Amino acid sequence: MSLPRSLLGRRSHIVWRDYLFARSVGEAVELLARHEGKARLIAGGTDLVLQCQRGECSAEVLVDVTRIPGMARIEEQDGSILLGAAVTHTQAASSALLRLKAPLLSEACHVIGGPQVRNLGTLAGNLVAALPAADASLALVALDGEAEIASPEGRRWVPLSDFHTGVGLCRLDPTREVMTTLRFRAFGPEYRAAQERLARRKVHALPIMNVAVLAAVREGRFADVRIVVAPVAPTPLRLRRCEELLEGREATPEAIREAADLAVSLVHPRDSLLRGSGEYRQALAGVMVRRALERVAGIAPADRAAA
Repeated sequence: MSLPRSLLGRRSHIVWRDYLFARSVGEAVELLARHEGKARLIAGGTDLVLQCQRGECSAEVLVDVTRIPGMARIEEQDGSILLGAAVTHTQAASSALLRLKAPLLSEACHVIGGPQVRNLGTLAGNLVAALPAADASLALVALDGEAEIASPEGRRWVPLSDFHTGVGLCRLDPTREVMTTLRFRAFGPEYRAAQERLARRKVHALPIMNVAVLAAVREGRFADVRIVVAPVAPTPLRLRRCEELLEGREATPEAIREAADLAVSLVHPRDSLLRGSGEYRQALAGVMVRRALERVAGIAPADRAAA
């Protein structure tokens, strides 16, 4: 097929030899296998197209998965939320179901990039790109999400807490595997969520620091706390010691400050010309964990400048 002008390389040559549409997950897996490492999947393409133009991806064939039934579904089933891997950030941000049962993910998707990126970019793409501070990835880790991955050997579920293995690296082989579905628990009304995000004042700027918090508050006490921070390590970091510290504690400013101080001791970001010194971002992590916990507890001060 002839490719649209938007899929042409910077040097006025076609980046890919062929562009195919898969009609099922099985067909997508088969097409990847047939091209023996020279094919890649595409849905939104917000990362993949740029990688190809920069010479970072040697794909000769693109396999479009957006016509596969179920790839854009958002539904609740047996106490779980199921999302097709090709759900866009805009669809997730505007979903009434996610705003009710997973507001952390809805909020995270709302702040990703600009409207064009949100309209095209997908949850699976955000995960597979494996950037440590990616907004949707952070939220999905806090939600204890899982991803179903299809390969020639069959299908398997991978916990998203173990999905990323390094910057730009994950447990999905893009030359032979397809992410099909994301799954996490449907959270009840006692759960509260907060995201704290600091970035330069540019639409597409990556976060200097990103914090996602999800917890239940029952009779004034924290329960089932999840705190995820990035970028302070090669992958999104769950602060499990902070979570354990808060479990069953009264949701008081004192408990929150204690958890925030512990967070500072647990993160060790590197110096970055783009994001600031490691010392600055280590202190920033504590401030943002505190603010997110205050929002979850319902005790955020009215005047942030004095906080």
